[in-house]
Amino acid sequence: MDNTTPASDRPAGPRPGGRSARVRAQVLEATGRRLAEEGYDALTVDRVAEAAGVHRTTVYRRWRDVGGLLADLLEAAADDAWRPADTGSLEGDLTAMNQEVLDALAARPSLTQALIAASFRSAEAARALRAFWEDRYARSAEAVTRAARRGEVPPGTLARPLLVAATAPLYQELVLLGSPPDPALPAAAARAAALAARAGAFTAPAQG
Repeated sequence: MDNTTPASDRPAGPRPGGRSARVRAQVLEATGRRLAEEGYDALTVDRVAEAAGVHRTTVYRRWRDVGGLLADLLEAAADDAWRPADTGSLEGDLTAMNQEVLDALAARPSLTQALIAASFRSAEAARALRAFWEDRYARSAEAVTRAARRGEVPPGTLARPLLVAATAPLYQELVLLGSPPDPALPAAAARAAALAARAGAFTAPAQG
C-alpha cells in the first residue's frame, strides 16, 4: 500500500516523452536517493542535478526548488497500477497491505520515512503526500468492498476508517515511537481491524 518508490525505479510499459522522460526519471531517482540517504536538510537542487548528471539550469527550470522535486517524486510514485492483494479474506488482504507498509517503513534507508519527515518542512511535499495517501486509501477500499460481498463485514461498512485502523499501528510503532520492526505486527493489526469490522465498528451511524 505504501510503495513510494519512484515510478522510474519500477517496471513499466513504454511511455512517451523521449529525452524529457529520461531526464525526469534520472532527476527523480536522484531526488529520492539523496532524500533517503541524507535527509531533507541536505537536499538541494544543485546536489540533485549533480547526482542525476543533469545541468542545474534544467532542474531549476522544470522543478524550481526542492518542494517541486518532492511533489513530482510523489506524483511519479502514484503513477502505477497498484491494487490491494486479493487473498480471499479481509484479514488476509489487510495483512498483505500492512506488510507492504512495514517493508517501506523498515527499509534502510527508508524513502517513505524521509518523505514523511520532509512533509513537515515543505508545504508542496505535504500536499503531494496527502494526495498520494488519499489515492492509496481509495484504491485499498476495494478490499473492503470484496469483504462486504463475501459477507465478512456488515453492509454499510466504511472503508476509510477501517483501513486507517488497520494501518495506523504500523505508523505509530515505526515512525512515532521508533520501535524495531515486529514481523508479527502486520497480521496482528489486520486481525484487530477485521474483528472490529465484523462487529460493526466501522458502519455508518444510524440516522435518527
